[in-house]
Amino acid sequence: MASDFVPFGLTVCGLSELCNFGGGKVSHVLSILDPEMTEPSEFGDYGEHERLELRFHDVIEPTRGQIAPERSDVERILAFGRDLLAEPVDCRHLLVHCHAGVSRSTAALTMILAQARPDLPAADAVGTVVGIRAQTWPNLRMIEFADDILGRNGDLVAAVRQRHRTLGKQRPELVQFMIDNGRIREVEDLID
Repeated sequence: MASDFVPFGLTVCGLSELCNFGGGKVSHVLSILDPEMTEPSEFGDYGEHERLELRFHDVIEPTRGQIAPERSDVERILAFGRDLLAEPVDCRHLLVHCHAGVSRSTAALTMILAQARPDLPAADAVGTVVGIRAQTWPNLRMIEFADDILGRNGDLVAAVRQRHRTLGKQRPELVQFMIDNGRIREVEDLID
């Protein structure tokens, strides 16, 4: 999908959808995998492409037995985004994926877009990602790091928290899911 933010196509997806983008449709991939996952075999059908692979779990707090996203991971995502914008003719289409295409990947694309257009409110970046992926629920920990690195003064965090509120009201079962999975900070203002 095209965007007003960047001069190349954008896709967000989960592992089960990777098979839909082979055959040279994608020139760049930002791949966020659980640490224990093997590399998806679908990338063999992608042809030549640039890829950044990161490995951490979809958590927002340090959690025993889980590897949380760290500031250095967010710095690598933002560097990847800067490189794409520096040479946009080399990038025809960016695909960002995680396990389900809901949290880590949408956080990554949101921060890349916010970095690309610091002149626009962060809510515009979030809205663009929602337009690409309706079930967008960006990982708050990743967004907090990005907000700080990009000097957004809370604008990026506020936009993502608003997205959490909106989707949480539309789909209350997600609120309980987040509570059950240690992500209460993302839904604390939706709890009675």
